[in-house]
Amino acid sequence: MSTRSPRITLLLLGAIVLLAFGLRLYRAGTYGVFFDEKATLLVSQGVCVEGYNQKDVFGKPTFTPADYWRPKTTTDYIEAIIRGDIGNSPAYYVLLHGWLNVFGLGDWSLRMPSVLFSTLTVLMLFLFVRRHFRSDTLALVSATVAAVEPFFVSYSHMARNYSMTFFLTLLATHLFLLILEKAPDRRSPIGLYLAYGLVFITSVLSHYLTVTVFLCHGLYALLYLRNLRSWVALGLAGASGLGLLSLWFLYGGGKYTFFTLNAQAEFYRNIALTNPLGSEFGTVLPATLPNIAKRAAPIFTDLFIITNGLGSALIGLRNSALALALGGASALVMHRYWSVAKPPVWVYGAVPVLLLVGLPIYTVVPFRFLVLSAALPFFYLIARYIRDRTDSQTKPLVVGLLLLAFIPTLFLLFMSWRSGHTFGITQRYSGFSFPYVCILIAMGLRQLTTLRWWFSMPLVLVLLVQSAFIVQLLGKIYDDIEPKYTYFDRARIPNPYLSSAKALIDQYTPGDTIVYPNRQREIYVEEVETNTFPASVFDAQIANLYLPKEARYIQRINPAERDRIILIKGKTGEKITIFDFQGTKYRY
Repeated sequence: MSTRSPRITLLLLGAIVLLAFGLRLYRAGTYGVFFDEKATLLVSQGVCVEGYNQKDVFGKPTFTPADYWRPKTTTDYIEAIIRGDIGNSPAYYVLLHGWLNVFGLGDWSLRMPSVLFSTLTVLMLFLFVRRHFRSDTLALVSATVAAVEPFFVSYSHMARNYSMTFFLTLLATHLFLLILEKAPDRRSPIGLYLAYGLVFITSVLSHYLTVTVFLCHGLYALLYLRNLRSWVALGLAGASGLGLLSLWFLYGGGKYTFFTLNAQAEFYRNIALTNPLGSEFGTVLPATLPNIAKRAAPIFTDLFIITNGLGSALIGLRNSALALALGGASALVMHRYWSVAKPPVWVYGAVPVLLLVGLPIYTVVPFRFLVLSAALPFFYLIARYIRDRTDSQTKPLVVGLLLLAFIPTLFLLFMSWRSGHTFGITQRYSGFSFPYVCILIAMGLRQLTTLRWWFSMPLVLVLLVQSAFIVQLLGKIYDDIEPKYTYFDRARIPNPYLSSAKALIDQYTPGDTIVYPNRQREIYVEEVETNTFPASVFDAQIANLYLPKEARYIQRINPAERDRIILIKGKTGEKITIFDFQGTKYRY
């Protein structure tokens, strides 16, 4: 445990949490909602994407906001989850529904739960490390790394379930370790098991892939839990949780999940075999080992903030081989002369020379390869921290960190191979690993402070180079032009549906008619692969979310209109273009 005073630790933690909150709040409501967030909005209000449960609304020649906002039943909400998110994330939608009822449907309020959960993850990480690794310093460094992690920042700006699941799974691991810690004394309070079971249920009902975290818990228990009573109690907690979860899969929206996943696997596998490069879903390749490895490289490099962005560099094999060889040589020098107070003169310059000698040789992005060359020495520092600064009680926790850091991604790769396509290999589906990787990074940074200057200074300078890349990356996230995180390389405008609704409220008078375009887009949900209606109702659905619930505005959809929301004045017949989506330009 650090000797730093509790007051100083608390002040530092407060500063870190404020930093995390500021980085997540900044520009969180600036850009318009994209397709997944639109689905989130609809599902949270019990509305099926493309109107499966609104046939009485859109099946008529005209409709009003009052028709659209008719009271919804539990069946409506379940149908919406089935058709909007394959039966996934009911816990998130329940929470978001309550939140939006209180704070409204604006973009800021829609994304605020993600901002808060992402900030709470930073705080939870501090508490986790302080409690289990018994080091205030390591806890503060871990929290700082998480505060500035671009992955966390970017997903805090999305009205999706991810930030909530990152927090819940970290909390679940904390509870799990508390249970194991008390197991030898046979004094684990029943409340811990109940809390663990509840978080398990909530996590899985927030995103199904959180099961990979609980798989890691099971593997860890197999390795280190030797108390029969605790095994029985954990088994009962797990069985009870699975029993309650089964209700959703037997009687709720989850009963369609596996059917839909099989249908999607076949769909994407067909794209991989027939049109791997030209589909609207991006590049979807057959799941050969080279294709899987190519997709996995950026997933693993971006997992560590010190190697973020190096995935594309690894494609250049000659440059990569040289950088890794120089980095390996640097690590060997550090290992050989780690404890030598007065090494040979050449050692003082060995690491900087080895790291810098490649700069004029790398044929592309030389500073990226400079960072890559420093990666192996840094990972060596992590290994040294684990060897030298963890005791017999803490070393098993490191094994747990490694399981949690890598198994979620390895599970994705296995599922990709099994499904026959690479579509699902994406960072967000294994993002539960990031808190644990932040701890490993903090170990390396902590160990860096103990190095002799002739080893530490060159590494610090390279880390500053990488910090510049991270700042640049955060800038692109805030500017909405970083595709690997924001999904866009061209910045979105503020929510056009919200601005259109405000314009309609200002300009509509009795006798006017609002006309919505027919957005041509196939929705692949459950067993239905076509829209419920001849014309797409999607644009009308989103716009009506922002119109007064009791309004009697006359509205219709024009199957021949592709892009414009139009207000037709009843007295003059004048057509006022409220918004022009211009094809896909303003449809995200």
